[in-house]
Amino acid sequence: MTTSDLASTMQRSWHRFLETLEPLRPELYRYSRFLTRSPWDAEDLVQDTLMRGFATLARMGGQEPANPRLWLFRIATNLWIDEMRRRRDLPVEAPRPEIASTTEPRAPREAAGTLLVKLSPQERAAVVLKDVFELSLEETAEALGTTVGGIKAALHRGRGKLADETVPDQETAPVPGVLDAFCRAYNSGDLDRLTSLLLDSSVVEVVGATTQYGPEAARRTVLAGMLFGSRRLAAGVGIDARFTKGALPEPPRCEPRLHRGRWLLVHWYKHADGEAVRAITTLELDGDRIARLANYFYTPDFLPDLGTELGVPVKINGYRWWLPEAP
Repeated sequence: MTTSDLASTMQRSWHRFLETLEPLRPELYRYSRFLTRSPWDAEDLVQDTLMRGFATLARMGGQEPANPRLWLFRIATNLWIDEMRRRRDLPVEAPRPEIASTTEPRAPREAAGTLLVKLSPQERAAVVLKDVFELSLEETAEALGTTVGGIKAALHRGRGKLADETVPDQETAPVPGVLDAFCRAYNSGDLDRLTSLLLDSSVVEVVGATTQYGPEAARRTVLAGMLFGSRRLAAGVGIDARFTKGALPEPPRCEPRLHRGRWLLVHWYKHADGEAVRAITTLELDGDRIARLANYFYTPDFLPDLGTELGVPVKINGYRWWLPEAP
């Protein structure tokens, strides 16, 4: 078997894996959102959970998880706890410069409230699974890999630390020059200029779909898709028809926004009933160039969540960047 054959086989297996678990992804995102208290961290946790689940399944000797939902919750919990331990062990960063706050209203609260940071990871997971997802004590213990007695103890400790908390106010700060340059090039359809903003070592990703390395690879795939993909969207090519209704072929536009201390680009697409956001892009900068670009397009749980915090209308694109094979 050649490397190309192996890649094709892995891709087909990955697609089948995602298709099988697709019905569980909204709940996985919701669970991750309660754990992390951030749409950004929640989407990262979902993507990491799926990747870990795919690798784990390959080592299970052909056995299937008895309860895929609890299996995913357990993987997500373990990854999140590991991340919390890693952050705890990192040196404390120097305080960031203060950013002036605007008078914009606060974003809507979580329906069931959020949990204070002082709640331990195990306590938070136990309370969320039992009280928000209404799992039994036995199911919660299975999802967290512990005993019913351990869950009861975690619930007793955790429920005493619940508090309602809001999302921080939106912030204002000068827009970095690279973001301005990116928006000007994007809004004028200048693919050459967009490509020139990337470092030679840049990493360009469509979250959950593809990762490209270097400007030329990014230009042929991700950047071209970001600029001209609205034509395919309007024509219903390569995307489920459920998500293309009313889409127009006109090029999208983008604008910078500051959200939770990070700059992002909001991509507005034209539709018969008006403009709506269909994608979000984040950029990691190195001086006046882009070191990493992440485009959130096939993230139908993350986009509406973030759109609510930003106060913008959103239309989703589904999870799949491929169409199912004909039987």
